[in-house]
Amino acid sequence: MVFWSPCTCAQMVPAVPPGFKTLPASLAPWVMTVPATAIYFTAYDQLKAFLCGRALTSELYAPMVAGALARLGTVTVISPLELMRTKLQAQHVSYRELGACVRTAVAQGGWRSLWLGWGPTALRDVPFSALYWFNYELVKRWLNGLRPKDQTSVGMSFVAGGISGTVAAVLTLPFDVVKTQRQVALGAMEAVRVTPLHVDSTWLLLRRIRAESGTRGLFAGFLPRIIKAAPSCAIMISTYEFGKSFFQRLNQDRLLGA
Repeated sequence: MVFWSPCTCAQMVPAVPPGFKTLPASLAPWVMTVPATAIYFTAYDQLKAFLCGRALTSELYAPMVAGALARLGTVTVISPLELMRTKLQAQHVSYRELGACVRTAVAQGGWRSLWLGWGPTALRDVPFSALYWFNYELVKRWLNGLRPKDQTSVGMSFVAGGISGTVAAVLTLPFDVVKTQRQVALGAMEAVRVTPLHVDSTWLLLRRIRAESGTRGLFAGFLPRIIKAAPSCAIMISTYEFGKSFFQRLNQDRLLGA
């Protein structure tokens, strides 16, 4: 079993050029996904191997459990970066202004304010990851049985990733709607320098959206989310599988050549 460190996973992502502070604001949110991706995939592989090796769960459900735990840990670690990314995208602030916003938030609400929005994000991303990995392993196993000899495993990963990403995105869309509405509301309050006295719970917001807009309101933005989730999941997992196979072959060649 080859250990996949965050550094190894990060090598699969295009290198970040020097001068991060000079990057346009449109590129900064993308760059912030690099540590999250490295932590997430590393944690998933190690947790899955641990669960299967210790027989703590069946091979069928190990991807679901490992995916959920890996995403939970990643959301917790990356939550402050996610908050900064949201501010960059929603408020179009500069890096200097972003630093001032973070310092003000910490001064007013303590360090816990950096994890504002952790709950809705976890409720959206943890079920998404559990469903994604469960379906991904099932679909990949099924496609491997149908695979012609001239088709690569990377192609299987691409198709399986797209299908499983679509299913997970549809089923977790209501939580994404809640997260988006909460971010918009908080951004509007910050724009007029108003501190929210009370933040509604996720379940209360779900009931409110359903009461005001019906079930269709819980699935607002269905098409854009699918258009975003399907190709991104397909590209990410196929790139990761290709990189993993490449480094495994590289390690094997080094061992044989030693």
